[in-house]
Amino acid sequence: MQDFLQNLYRMKHFLYISLCALAVILTGCEGGSYGTSASASVARLRAFGFAKNDTMPGLYAAVFTVEERNDTGLVWNKDSILYGTSLEHVAPRMTFAATPGAAWIKTPDTVCTLTGYDTLDFSKQPIYLTILSSDKTVTKTYEIKASVHQQDPDMYTWETLAEGFYDAQHDEQRALELNNTFVLLSSNGSSINVYQSNDGAIWNDLGPTNGLPAAAKIRQVISDGEQLYYGDGNTLYTSTDAVSWTAHTVEYTIQTMLMYWNKQIWALIDNNGYQFAYWKDDELQTIDLRPTSAFPVRDFATVGYLSSSLREHALILGGKDKDGETLNTRWYIEYSSVIGYRLQEFSLGRDFPEIADAAVVAYKNQLLLFGGADEQGGPLYSDIMVSADEGLNWTKADSTKNRLPEQVRQRKKQSAIVRDNYIYLFGGQDDTDTYSDVYRGKLNSIDW
Repeated sequence: MQDFLQNLYRMKHFLYISLCALAVILTGCEGGSYGTSASASVARLRAFGFAKNDTMPGLYAAVFTVEERNDTGLVWNKDSILYGTSLEHVAPRMTFAATPGAAWIKTPDTVCTLTGYDTLDFSKQPIYLTILSSDKTVTKTYEIKASVHQQDPDMYTWETLAEGFYDAQHDEQRALELNNTFVLLSSNGSSINVYQSNDGAIWNDLGPTNGLPAAAKIRQVISDGEQLYYGDGNTLYTSTDAVSWTAHTVEYTIQTMLMYWNKQIWALIDNNGYQFAYWKDDELQTIDLRPTSAFPVRDFATVGYLSSSLREHALILGGKDKDGETLNTRWYIEYSSVIGYRLQEFSLGRDFPEIADAAVVAYKNQLLLFGGADEQGGPLYSDIMVSADEGLNWTKADSTKNRLPEQVRQRKKQSAIVRDNYIYLFGGQDDTDTYSDVYRGKLNSIDW
């Protein structure tokens, strides 16, 4: 009889401790009032989350919203938990509006009365939390929706927008963004035709250009988004629709058009040697930037971006010099309000091939390079090349995460444009064919 009484005492003592643990670990009471008549009839969840887990760091960072509804409440996370996070063995952490009499979670497989030390499987849904008030008169049920990203954040998704949208027998192409549309100029050396698209998928033939020389090197045409620009000798041509062009006589001889960067249209002029100039107030204005060694005058790639030091940078990559030699140079132009403009060449000692006719974009704190030609003019890269240090060093993109569609053949002279977080690739050539296709790619996490 004495042993029975001792065991009964131990059981009562254990139940008391368990209820205290549930109250302390799972409960946060409004106003700090315990046992009052008001709080005794309250069954409400104030906050929900997951406990820290060193192997799954995304769990603890997940922020959940608790919505009170007339029937079943809702607990959900607006920002999904990190891709690859497992919810099979997780510890929920909850704060209640008042000390509950009990609380339990129902999953598709089981019903678990909470103790404050529970590890549950949240991978199968729906999941419901039910709270019983301490006076056992009120219950409240919440559906818990824990969302995990289903896409790898580092994966690029590529799709085909258009194939063969015109008879691409011409020698040169150039795609640009103009007034929130895409325009593509196509030249066979004796005439230039214009195609226009709002989305890159459906194209309209706008016919031939007028006012632009038929022999214009259209790969040197550049855009500021509202106008197109092309320079030849002492004439700079502009157009607002890609079809009709206006000629402007300029003081200096234009060697090549460079890029649109830092809100200016840039050109390389011949002024007792090469010099940088920009178009402003219908004239070319020079600045004291002069290349001091081999500098490309055609077939180069350019890209502008904000550097890690938060300064406006531009990269001029590869191309051919005045003697037709293919270069492996990378020229950097920097601007700051303190030092003004600065030009530097950072190619020495860097393992980088001679390259021309490539396309480069700045995307998600990296530079991506597409295609290009070697010294003999043949296509150079079939893989996408990536630089994480502003173009100093380049590596092949992980083909398991960033790979163009299978039908994209190795090519040069592509055009690449970034719009609305998508990368658009247009046309290009290989040794035998000219392409009139369009592809669009996007990093999964860029909108997250």
